[in-house]
Amino acid sequence: MMVTGLAAILLALAFLLTLVSLIQPLAKKLVISEAVLLALVGIILGGAASLIIRSSATDLLDGAAEALIYFPINSEAFLLIFLPILVFHGAMGIDVRRLAQETATVLLLAVVAVIVSTATIGFALYPFAGQSLVVCLLLGSIVATTDPSAVAGIFREIGAASRLTRLVEGEALLNDAAAIAIFTILLTAETAHQHIQLGDAALEFLTAFGGAIVVGICLARLTLLLIAGLGGSAAAEITLTLALPYTVYILCDELLGFSGVVATAAAGLTISAYGPSTFRPQVWRSLNEMWEHLVYWAGSLVFLLASMLVPRLMIGMTRWDCVLILIASVAGLLARAAVVFGMLPLLAITKLSPAVPTPFKLTMVWGGLRGAITLALALAVTENQNVSSPVAHFIGIIATGFVLITLLVNGTTLRSLVLFLKLDQLSPVDQAIRQQILAIGLGTVAERTRQISDELGFSEKTRNGVISRIEKRAERERAANNFETVLGDRARVNIALITLANQERSLLLDLFRIQGLSRRVMETLLRTAESMADGAHLEGRYGYVRALKKRLKPTLRFRIAQALHSHLHIDQPLIACMMERFEMLIIAHLVSLSLQRFVRQRLEPTLGPRITEIVSEVLGRQRKLLDDALETLRLHYSGYSEALESRILRQIALRLEDEEYGALAADNLISEEVHRELHRSIETRRERLNTPLRFNLKSGIEQRLRAFAAFNGVPDAVLSKLSRRVSLQFVSPGEILFRRGQNPSVVYAQVAGLAEAHLGEQDILFGSGDLIGATSILENSRIPGTVRSLQFGHLLAIPRPIFEKMVHHYPIVRRTVLARSAMRSEGTLEAYVVHTDEGSRLAPTHDIKNLIHPNPS
Repeated sequence: MMVTGLAAILLALAFLLTLVSLIQPLAKKLVISEAVLLALVGIILGGAASLIIRSSATDLLDGAAEALIYFPINSEAFLLIFLPILVFHGAMGIDVRRLAQETATVLLLAVVAVIVSTATIGFALYPFAGQSLVVCLLLGSIVATTDPSAVAGIFREIGAASRLTRLVEGEALLNDAAAIAIFTILLTAETAHQHIQLGDAALEFLTAFGGAIVVGICLARLTLLLIAGLGGSAAAEITLTLALPYTVYILCDELLGFSGVVATAAAGLTISAYGPSTFRPQVWRSLNEMWEHLVYWAGSLVFLLASMLVPRLMIGMTRWDCVLILIASVAGLLARAAVVFGMLPLLAITKLSPAVPTPFKLTMVWGGLRGAITLALALAVTENQNVSSPVAHFIGIIATGFVLITLLVNGTTLRSLVLFLKLDQLSPVDQAIRQQILAIGLGTVAERTRQISDELGFSEKTRNGVISRIEKRAERERAANNFETVLGDRARVNIALITLANQERSLLLDLFRIQGLSRRVMETLLRTAESMADGAHLEGRYGYVRALKKRLKPTLRFRIAQALHSHLHIDQPLIACMMERFEMLIIAHLVSLSLQRFVRQRLEPTLGPRITEIVSEVLGRQRKLLDDALETLRLHYSGYSEALESRILRQIALRLEDEEYGALAADNLISEEVHRELHRSIETRRERLNTPLRFNLKSGIEQRLRAFAAFNGVPDAVLSKLSRRVSLQFVSPGEILFRRGQNPSVVYAQVAGLAEAHLGEQDILFGSGDLIGATSILENSRIPGTVRSLQFGHLLAIPRPIFEKMVHHYPIVRRTVLARSAMRSEGTLEAYVVHTDEGSRLAPTHDIKNLIHPNPS
């Protein structure tokens, strides 16, 4: 009895998945690309199935052969089912910030190379193919799509340079989109028998790309917002990421007329950039594992199924077709070489992209393999009823032959080329670091091995034999260690700062496991940690410090909220921003303490005491800036600060408690029922902690006003009324309060912080208890010199009309302000940084400018 219908399809699918699972280990054993082996097996399957159906001697196998050769999948299914998954995962797995440094190179390879390849192959075939130029260009667009799976797989297996893999994967993101966009334009022209207008085609191409990028980013951000509101349901969050690529792809491709591939890539890159700060770390790991499995199945099946079509597409092949395939293959290789060797140097000369070494270029030219997408596009032409039989025959055979040549020639020799060019070897800098790590680490390994061998009762002879081998390795590495000579101080400082930024990112992700912490705060901290790593990589210490300062400056959202508070008296946005800023500063403070321990315990043994001292100085400045920013807020919102710190510590304690019970359950010391009950009680307490804290933005303003000497003698009732009319202003170092010649519209009552005004050859400091701008208003003059903040400051902005009215009713304010101004000009009035509730005042340190404007050298 023969299995038919849906059961036959599912059985065939199970058979193909079984083949896929066997091919992976076989490819490793044969030292061949998995994609190439999949293609070969698919071609053999397709050919064998065709022979079985045509043969009368194998009737028993006809059902199985028909299930394979007539598997219900066409070109539309290839593009709709498999392409969104493959593109989305490819984008999600890319380091967006590293890719941003290669934007010009990737766009050149993905867009310009496709256009050049399409034109070169089309014009090369036109004199010989006996087809119209549009048909030859259509073929060129089909074979212009490169498949990165085989290339990237080879690079990962042999440990090729990460930049080379990044360039290949980045190219693949937009390569398919560019080729499919050109393919659509040319196919429409061929089936409608219309002439192509280059201007309209270019506009359509740019619109498809630009619109798709906007849609992809917007829908991905909307998905992240939905995920943030799901309340920690891991299954629901992961499910949304599976729905996203199909939603984006079909919406753009079918409804809006944009490029579905570009939109899917943009959505994947957005998830890659913001996912770690949106998903809990354990969910993010599960998400990536799920997508790796899904893409493994989809990528293998699409290669296998597409390869099974090869015998069908090659039916009717002639000797002249072989000549045309050879012409197309040579033209494609020359076009890619022309772009890589001709245009990439221009990007380096114009500083648009880092220079690409010649070995990289050779590998990128030879690694332009074609695969399943090319076959799917060729199948789309052969299935199109509006395409004539000669054109379909020409497209199907030449495209399929092109794919076979790149897979069987380029694919099988690419590994040897990479090894010949020594792209699998570490750079001199990485090699020096490796030797340093081994020289230090093997000594620690030998000591730990000795301790464990004692605990486990190994014999002395066994223990000494193993440890002596480890010590000999350590001795050889120490003898070969050229770490000090290869890497200068500047390079080692840069390595240390990059390591610190990456360690900070790891610490933040670990803290993010604590439920209840703000996703927006973690997103900001993670993004700035990555910016610090990029800054150190590109500009060394200066780039690292600049990114750090940017973290502490108020965001655009904070400034908008502050403007709404000041001008429209809308307080809620500023309250939300203040709560997030408090949490951000406290978490950054906790991380800075961990980083200092990390420097002492891990970096110093590797990089030496001198580099550790320099890095510790940078961390010290970071700590000082953090302390200034945090203390400015703690000073006047001490109750909220204590409540927030208490909640964070209690959340940490709950996490530790949960981990302890999990360890007990793993060791079978408690039953599953007991562990479930303990976990439930922790979740109950955690939900109580998730109740938002209340933040009183205007808490204590009246008391702060009473602390100003200028308001001594003003009745309490007046100050109480004034407290309801002032607005809060929080400033960061370097922020300008007044510009020279400005007519002040407010008076800044400085509660905390330090500001400076340049008046000719004299620098005047304003500290806690001073009124900035009051003298100019009283003398009806303009600001004599630019006033800027030197520290994180807390100001009360008093509108000018209200201040003038107070001065009119209480002349003592005028006398006090002018007297203090005269004393300040004479140098007899010292500026104070902080005026506490208890009445104590702190004078600024003498090196305040060095702390705020450190030398970046």
